[in-house]
Parts: sequence; C-alpha cells; structure tokens
Amino acid sequence: MLSIMFSRYPTFLVFLSVFVAIVITMILMPPWIKFLKSSHIGQNVRDDGPETHLVKQGTPTMGGLMMLIAVVVTLLIVGYFTTEAFTLTAAIVLTGALGLFDDASKVIHERSLGLTPTGKLIGQFAIATVFIIVCVNWLDIEPTVSIPFVCTLDLGVLTTVIPIAGGVSIPWLYLIIIDILLVGMCNAVNLTDGLDGLAAGTVMIVMIVMAAIAYRAELLEPAILSAALAGTCIGFLWFNAYPADIFMGDTGSLALGMGLGCLAVVTKSEFIVIIIGFLFVAEALSVMIQVAHFKRTRKRVFLMAPLHHHFEKLGWSETKVVIRFWIISGVFAAIGFSIYFANSVISAAM
Repeated sequence: MLSIMFSRYPTFLVFLSVFVAIVITMILMPPWIKFLKSSHIGQNVRDDGPETHLVKQGTPTMGGLMMLIAVVVTLLIVGYFTTEAFTLTAAIVLTGALGLFDDASKVIHERSLGLTPTGKLIGQFAIATVFIIVCVNWLDIEPTVSIPFVCTLDLGVLTTVIPIAGGVSIPWLYLIIIDILLVGMCNAVNLTDGLDGLAAGTVMIVMIVMAAIAYRAELLEPAILSAALAGTCIGFLWFNAYPADIFMGDTGSLALGMGLGCLAVVTKSEFIVIIIGFLFVAEALSVMIQVAHFKRTRKRVFLMAPLHHHFEKLGWSETKVVIRFWIISGVFAAIGFSIYFANSVISAAM
C-alpha cells in the first residue's frame, strides 16, 4: 500500500487517490462499454420524459459498477484498511449492489422502472440503519448533530442498549433522523442523474469538498475515500459528457448518494451536508412538491420534475442546464465548507 510508503505526506495521499481513481476508471470504462454494446445492454428511456431524450434509448448503462470497482481498487492501493474505511466502503458497495440489481431488472424486463419504490427503500433503510449502529457502537461516533454557530443537538437521549456482543446501543432519535438523511441523499442523487454529466459533475464537486472537510477533521481514511469518489466521477465524465457513451445507472447514483450521507456522519457534518449538497436536495424537493401539488389540485408547479427537466422544458439546452447546475453546486459546496471551516476555527478558539 502506498499509504505506508507516503504516510508522512497525507495531503499527497488524498491527491494521489483522485489521480489513481481517474486512471483506473478510464482504463476500465472502454472495455465495459464495448461489452455492454455487444450484449445489447442499454438504458430504457421514460416514455413521459423529454422528447429529446428518446435518442438515448439503448445507451449502455451500469457504468456505476466500474466506478465502484475503481474506488475499491484505489483504496487498496492508496488508503489504509481500517474499520472506518471498511464500514464506509461496505455501505457504498452494498447500496451499489442494490442499484445494480435494480438496473439489471430494468434491462431484463426492458422497461425504465426496475425494483418497486418500496423494495428500494427497504434495502436503503436497512443499509443505512446497520451503518449508523456500527458507527455509534464501534466507530465512537457521537449521536449528535451540530448546527454551526447555534448549538449541538444531543439525539442520544432515547437510547436502548441490547445485551449482545457486550452491549449494542441504539439511539432512536439519531437513528431515525440520520436514516432519513442517508436515504434522502441516496435518492436525491439518483433523481439528479437525469442529464449527461449532471450527477457525475455535481457529485465530483461535492466529494472534493467532503474530502477537504474530512482532512480538516484529521480523518485521513474518509478524506482518501472522498477523493477516490471524486476521482472516479472525473474519469467517468470523460465517457458520460454529452452525448453520453454510458450512464452510471442506479448502481452509481444510489451508491454515490449513500456515500455522501455516510461521509457526513463520520465527519460529523450531518447538517452541513444539506448545504453542500443543496442541489440534490432541491432536485428531490421539486419532485415532492410536484407530486403533492398535483394530487391536491391536478395542476403542476414545474413544467416537469425533477428540476433539471423543468429548465429543459423552458428551452435550455441539455449542456446549458448541466453546466449551470455544476456552477450552482459549486457555490453551495463552497458556502457549506466556509461555514464548516469558520465554525471549526471558532470552536477551537473557545
């Protein structure tokens, strides 16, 4: 492992993680695309989606599988094999496996919908719940949520201790709230993955900031993982930029969303991640608002949801929407990091 060779240079390891993930992703993706094309494994486009997207029918999907492989290999080459790193990686890979099953079912049944929404949610909540319990009991993660410059909420007041394996604590309030955060972020990134390069570009920006937060918190393993996730997104963008040669599918988008939420838990930035990933939050809110308003009034708030399709309907080109959403994502990521950094400096000075 390069982490042993360059243990005195943690900053270099983080940047090296980005580079290695880019290279591995760009090596793996071409043969994967060739295999998917020869096997006629492609995306099924929504019938009710924008008309301009119909040309994307049959574009290879499940690129997220190569992204996950690239991340795992990068961690084995660059990172430290710690309990913390293993727990984070396991949550991401398991969520990716859930997405892979969903993508595969879409391809087999030749439709744009895979697993039922209930089935996906059950799987996501199960992964999130196990991850949180492991974090609280074995990674010494406090069941608290810090609101910068305001207060730190103690969500461990309602805790049950199960007398197994030396005692397993279940902080119910923290568990419920963070479960919602992880599953919400998971699906928010998934909803954002609707235009060529949109999810990969915005997640790349957010993961770079999460790497900076983890590094600031002196958590090298999460920083290396965040950097690897950013790197694989950069490598994937080479093939996913408009017009896309391949899509990441639910395999990638669900895993990246879960990874973002899990990194927030480990770095104790559960509140800040909502600001950093506000673009994803806005995409999810647009769907919730659209559905709720339509059920109540039979009228639509947006021309089409998620939000990126609304701007397409307004006449923006796909590339214009993607680039402007990248800019918006960068702005909110910068705001979130600035708040985190300022709060950490003030807290250290007190």
